[in-house]
Amino acid sequence: MAKYSIIVPAYNEEKSLQLFYDAVTPLMRNLQEEYEIIFINDGSRDATKEILRGLADLDKRVKVCNFSRNFGQQAALYCGMEMASGDAVIAMDADLQDPPEVAMEMIQKWKEGFDVVHGKRKKRSGETVFKRATAYVYYRFMRKITKMEMPTDVGDFKLYDRKVVDAILSMGEHDRLLRAQTAWVGFKQTFVEFDRPERVAGETHYTLKKMVKLAEDGIFPNTNYHLTLPIKLGLLLGFASLACFVTFIVLTCCHIFFGGLTAWLFPTVGALGGVILTCQGLTNLHVGMIYKEVQNRPKYIVAEKYNFED
Repeated sequence: MAKYSIIVPAYNEEKSLQLFYDAVTPLMRNLQEEYEIIFINDGSRDATKEILRGLADLDKRVKVCNFSRNFGQQAALYCGMEMASGDAVIAMDADLQDPPEVAMEMIQKWKEGFDVVHGKRKKRSGETVFKRATAYVYYRFMRKITKMEMPTDVGDFKLYDRKVVDAILSMGEHDRLLRAQTAWVGFKQTFVEFDRPERVAGETHYTLKKMVKLAEDGIFPNTNYHLTLPIKLGLLLGFASLACFVTFIVLTCCHIFFGGLTAWLFPTVGALGGVILTCQGLTNLHVGMIYKEVQNRPKYIVAEKYNFED
């Protein structure tokens, strides 16, 4: 008999938690197998902590980790993986945009022998055009520069086999994007498609700033593309400059003049300066990430835990 661990990051989700519990619990009980629901309270400022404590008091299969502050969704998911004891681990959002019925389909795929089952979105209700467009571009850009078969149109709604969880936990980087790491570790993977509904309550907490940070965590640890970009731009500008000189020489020999070399001076210097600063900025971002790794601070700090045996 298998055991399932459902890990649920929660940040200011007081309006969704009871609804999530009421939706997931009957489905898990119908499996007639062992399960646990691990809520990670990511430094919420509303009544999330009190509601989770109440659920944990009523149901010992509900386990709660309260962070000392907000560490972010990826840290919460990582914590859930470390705390999970199941043979299969399912990561879900607390707002029910990840339908529990789809999780049951994932379990069936896992029983068929798949190690990772991705929830793939066919439709994304309640999301802005900007968010859908940036997600579309980002994942396809990631696949191109990292050379990884990173699936598109998926989020963190996944089922992981225990050996996949152990492989991901063995990776030591501080800033992480689980979606990229899941692609990197390999194993036998498949998809379950679904229409993503709107949130059952509350508002999204994924601001533009958090989306940019998530993008950084996915790009910089998984590719050296930005480190090779300066030499590519340098070669491109070198060939462009050579072509300009050849053009100037040919035009001069033909007695054709169009303002002299000074007409090209300011845009050329501006373009070169922009390229240099851009390349330096990309390198600085990478150096900053290396600095975080060298610091080796904990990825999260747990202030309180409920219903864990140890």
